[in-house]
Amino acid sequence: MSEQFFPKPQHKPERPFFSSGPCAKRPGWSLDALGGALLGRSHRAPEGRARLAEVIDRSRSVLGVPEGWRVGIVPASDTGAVEMILWALAGERGLDVLSFESFSGEWARDLRDILKIDDLRIFEAVYGELPDLAAVDWSRDVVLTWNGTTSGVCVPDGRMIPADRDGLVICDATSAAFAMDLPWDKLDVVTWSWQKALGGEAAHGMVALSPRAAERLAHADQRPLPKIFRLANRKGLIEAIFAGDTINTPSMLCVEDALDGLRWAAAIGGLSALKARSRANLATVAAWVARTDWIEFLASDIRTRSSTSICLKIVAPWFLTLSADDQARAASRIAGLVAAEGAGFDLGSYRDAPPGLRIWGGATVETQDIERLLPWLDWAQVETRREFAA
Repeated sequence: MSEQFFPKPQHKPERPFFSSGPCAKRPGWSLDALGGALLGRSHRAPEGRARLAEVIDRSRSVLGVPEGWRVGIVPASDTGAVEMILWALAGERGLDVLSFESFSGEWARDLRDILKIDDLRIFEAVYGELPDLAAVDWSRDVVLTWNGTTSGVCVPDGRMIPADRDGLVICDATSAAFAMDLPWDKLDVVTWSWQKALGGEAAHGMVALSPRAAERLAHADQRPLPKIFRLANRKGLIEAIFAGDTINTPSMLCVEDALDGLRWAAAIGGLSALKARSRANLATVAAWVARTDWIEFLASDIRTRSSTSICLKIVAPWFLTLSADDQARAASRIAGLVAAEGAGFDLGSYRDAPPGLRIWGGATVETQDIERLLPWLDWAQVETRREFAA
């Protein structure tokens, strides 16, 4: 159809929620799902501890966390989980860190500028690409983000990580967990949050420790840390954290929401079903990109394209002639027009990423909703072109 006339699409997504965090709730969710929340009770009461332990156990089961690993609930979402691990473990041996989008870049800067790790190597890549994984020395500790939420680039697999390695692999997996294969035998610390792939509420993170990581943490020299970030003390690892005895007071309403998402995940078939739903969402976007001349994936390599944080760049000739500021305004306008129609919310790229669009494609998003969203993006692009040509 000619861009001179592009009518508004007739159908809208039933659930037009495409934020990359907090993400869409699972299909069929309503506030009734939280009716059994343990409100007005202590999280340290037997019933409170039981529900926190259930979150741990169900997370372990759905993700396939190996026997012998410790899993705990920690404050401050995935960011808190990553930073408490870095502050506790970084610096005992040489450290390599991969930096290829906003959050992995934050970890690199913290290690360099705040913790001031002496023996630190930072491997950087521009948005849309991964650093050279072959350059990483796995005899050192390694910090990697499995899926770049703000770039749409993910590590394709764990084949480059040796099973027999001297260093620890610290993996920020917050937008990969519950949607991608994580090679647990190649990792030592894995972090994620409730607000990503299962659509839980924010402010709570989770950390999983391999036996090697737990042993290191138990005997590491303790940096001065606020209590809220301590996983160990002079006596060693604080084991109660990994049995549901959280460091600070969690929201039992959020706990109930997390349990609802985990129960849904198990009911539809577990991790394999979650991955299949996310991959179907990516395939739908990929088919649209292939037939659309104004949009492309930000990830240049098909093997590294994320199925959860699907990041797109605008390549229309009219857009590429704009200044950087106008490109940012035009991309924002496309997302804003779709939102104004109630056809899709939170579609703008992350503030530090190149101007473009981002569609969350995790398992809680229905493929049909993405199918209905895409024509609205085509319409909004035409409308924005007209505005900027005027």
